[in-house]
Amino acid sequence: MKADPKDQRRLLDLQLTDTTLNQLDHRRRNLPEHAVIKRLEEEARIVGDEKAQAEAAVGDIDRDIARQEREIEQVRQRSARDQQRLDSGQGTAKDLTNLQHELGSLARRQAELEDVELELMEKREVAQAAVVAHARQLGEITAILQTAVARRDEALGEIQTEEVLSRAARERQAADIPEALLKLYEKIRVNSPTAAAQLQGRRCGACRIEVSAGDYERVRTSAPDEVLRCEECRAIMVREDTRR
Repeated sequence: MKADPKDQRRLLDLQLTDTTLNQLDHRRRNLPEHAVIKRLEEEARIVGDEKAQAEAAVGDIDRDIARQEREIEQVRQRSARDQQRLDSGQGTAKDLTNLQHELGSLARRQAELEDVELELMEKREVAQAAVVAHARQLGEITAILQTAVARRDEALGEIQTEEVLSRAARERQAADIPEALLKLYEKIRVNSPTAAAQLQGRRCGACRIEVSAGDYERVRTSAPDEVLRCEECRAIMVREDTRR
C-alpha cells in the first residue's frame, strides 16, 4: 500500500489519541475507589446482617417477656382470688388450709416467673445494645461509603470529560487520513492496541523489537510513500525520514 508520508505521520497523532483513550479506559476500570467501594459494601452487608440478627433477637425476647408477663398476671389473679376466699373465711378448715398451701405455691411460682422475666430483660438489654452498636457502625460505614462513591463519581466525571475531548480530536484526526490507510490502521487495532508507531533507528516503536539487517535495508530503500509493516507485530512503521 502507498500513502503520502504526511498521511502516515497523521497516523502517529491518531495513535497517540487512541493510546490516550485506552489509558482513560484503563483508569476508569481500575480506579482505587472501585475496590474501596466493594470492600465497604461488603462490610455494610455484614454489619447490616448482624444488625438484623440482633433486631430479630430483641423481637424474640420481647415475645418471651410478653408471655412471661401473661403468666405472671394469671398467677397474680389466681392468688388474688384465693386470698379473697381465704379472707372471707368461708369453707371448711381443710379448704382454708388448702388455700394457704396454694397461695404459697402461687407465690413461689410468681417469684420463679419474675426471675425468668428479669433474666429476659437483661438479655434484651444486651441484644438492644448490639442493635445500637451495629446501627452506629453501619452509619459510619455508610458515611465513608458515600464519600468513596462521591470520589469515584468525580473521578469518572473527569475521565468522561477527557474522553469526550479525545474522541472529538480523534474524529478530526481520522477525517484527515485517506480511507484505505485508515481502514488498515483500524484493522490492525482490532488485535493490537498500537497500530502505528515510529521506526526509531532499527527498532519498531510498537513492539520495541529491532528489525533484521535485511528488513532494515528494505525499509531504507523503500519509497517514502510505501506503507511499511513490522514483521513481528504487524504495526505500521512510520519512518523518521517521512517526518521531514
